[in-house]
Amino acid sequence: MVENNLINESSPYLLQHANNPVNWYGWNDESLKKAKDENKPIFLSIGYSSCHWCHVMAHESFENDDVAEFMNANFINIKVDREERPDIDDIYQKVCQIATGQGGWPLSIFLTPDQKPFYVGTYFPVLDSNGRPGFGSICRQLSQAWKEKPKDIESSAKKFLGALNKSETINVPSKLERTILDEAAMNLFQLGDTAYGGFGSAPKFPNAANVSFLFRYAKLTGLTKFNEFALKTLKKMANGGIFDQIGGGFSRYSTDVKWLVPHFEKMLYDNALIPVNYAEAYQITKDPFYLDVLKKTLDFVLRDMTSPENGFYSAYDADSEGVEGKYYVWKKNEIKEILGSDADLFCLYYDVTDGGNWEGNNILCNNLNISTVAFNFGISETEVKKIIYSCSEKLLKVRSSRIPPGLDDKVLVSWNSLMITAFAKGYRVTGDSKYLDAAKNCISFIEKNLFDNDKLLRTYKNGTAKIDGYLEDYSYFINALLDVFEIEPDEKYLKLSLKLGHHLVNHFWDSENNSFFMTSDKHEKLIIRPKSNYDLSLPSGNSVSAFVLLRLYHLSQEPSFLEIATKIMESQAQMAAENPFGFGYLLNTISMYVQKPVEITIINTENSKICESLFLDYLPNSIMVMIHNTSQLENLSVYPFFTGKSFDDKTTVFVCKNFTCSLPLHTLDEINSNL
Repeated sequence: MVENNLINESSPYLLQHANNPVNWYGWNDESLKKAKDENKPIFLSIGYSSCHWCHVMAHESFENDDVAEFMNANFINIKVDREERPDIDDIYQKVCQIATGQGGWPLSIFLTPDQKPFYVGTYFPVLDSNGRPGFGSICRQLSQAWKEKPKDIESSAKKFLGALNKSETINVPSKLERTILDEAAMNLFQLGDTAYGGFGSAPKFPNAANVSFLFRYAKLTGLTKFNEFALKTLKKMANGGIFDQIGGGFSRYSTDVKWLVPHFEKMLYDNALIPVNYAEAYQITKDPFYLDVLKKTLDFVLRDMTSPENGFYSAYDADSEGVEGKYYVWKKNEIKEILGSDADLFCLYYDVTDGGNWEGNNILCNNLNISTVAFNFGISETEVKKIIYSCSEKLLKVRSSRIPPGLDDKVLVSWNSLMITAFAKGYRVTGDSKYLDAAKNCISFIEKNLFDNDKLLRTYKNGTAKIDGYLEDYSYFINALLDVFEIEPDEKYLKLSLKLGHHLVNHFWDSENNSFFMTSDKHEKLIIRPKSNYDLSLPSGNSVSAFVLLRLYHLSQEPSFLEIATKIMESQAQMAAENPFGFGYLLNTISMYVQKPVEITIINTENSKICESLFLDYLPNSIMVMIHNTSQLENLSVYPFFTGKSFDDKTTVFVCKNFTCSLPLHTLDEINSNL
């Protein structure tokens, strides 16, 4: 079997291409120097391991001997895993947006040897079709242009570079006022799908930060329609095929407006961001439906995405045995054979039919209430729940014996940090210590394996960590540390948060444009130093940085943290108001800033009713720290948040806001009246 240069890489995505006849290189000094030495253009292909269309293009073009032969003779061919190198992906996605009005993966870019783009697109079929050139034709035309029309290539690259530099500028600062939130909420609400929840039409993505913003705005204004819409979105998602009804966990997006047919890949980040919404929904409604979805999702991650070293894997592919969704779908007769006499009830509840609801198969989804099923079968709702649970366990066991989708088992600091936050939130609403343990164990894993001389690294696999951490790695990890610190205030979490906060400011800050770069000042130099400002499938590094610096300011009273957080919010506030869909996380941060955080200190946690009640309250703009013992308080007394507070022999709560604190509070009535 032929092997190319990718055989020495650790990324599962790159290793998928290590046996292509294309002589792929990784993005490194050797490949970039080779392009310059041989004066050949670079073909850069960016994707990720669970990307369906990446697999299609690989099969059609990169496994084609004729196409590969031409690519090898005329280009230096470089493969990049977008999850390992978000900086490279960000730069060339922006180029694709400029050129075509859209982006996506696989991303296909032709570059000069000095990395300047001159032609870009996403998926190309191998052959010409419907008037569109195929990948083979494009390669031939661009190779010819490189040799015969160098001035045209140079002109195209110059235009792209000029447009790219313009795209990195930030708007004029705006005042941070309540009106920003009002305008954003109204604009976001207008994008909502009133029938099925969510935003826009197909394909439909979960957009967790936007759901959180609607919850916050409803609390701020008392306008229930925002809560109702957010809750409807979460109900529809949880009842649809985008949610794995028997195994737990969410797929990346739905291909239809009803949340029925998922794109079956499961990403760690979705299964970290979405459970936070369900925790919030449970705090708001106390409806166990939302708690059940949260637990199923977190349990899926514990069961199927946790490494023996306590890190969390990146993703599951959409395909198994080369077929999208094969692992997850069912035939009715198969279910009947497994479940016997309980099959009719299960099939009614999960909309399973002989003809199926997708390509002759059944994606499990639910449009019936338990009460309807109970009435139909003449049994109690409790009995229905027992049967559904038992049947789900049986089907999950059978499904587990199928050939599973491919697993991307690299560990990314940023996505792991989101997962730590999800487990911390999960612990708050369930009280189940396994979730807090998972969060703490992952922090320990990152501390042990992903630091190099106090510098955070991005990715880990097979015992090796590499690539300097990006803005999102630092900001998400600080946030995760603070989330665990609030529950279990070991000073080491706060110390490390502050240290990393200073590192952010010292090495990522752009004082001219009042925002953070995606890369540190020590990072490899690319054609531009990119920035990430939009909250889309992942929150932007700038939004999360503003949020964590705001939290660090309230804990430490270091003025530089507040100053920088404020500058980030001011620089993007007007864009967020006008285009809230792309700024959900930033809007949540602005909401906290405008309303001022409520600082809650619980000293002595022996009264579990008080602690549980505060954990189950929806307090989105709170910084709430639980002090369990005297030594914790003594260690933390040097930090302004804890100054002047002493340990009591009974549970005592302090509620502070705007530099004014309550008297010591000892009953739930006193606490609630202060909140």
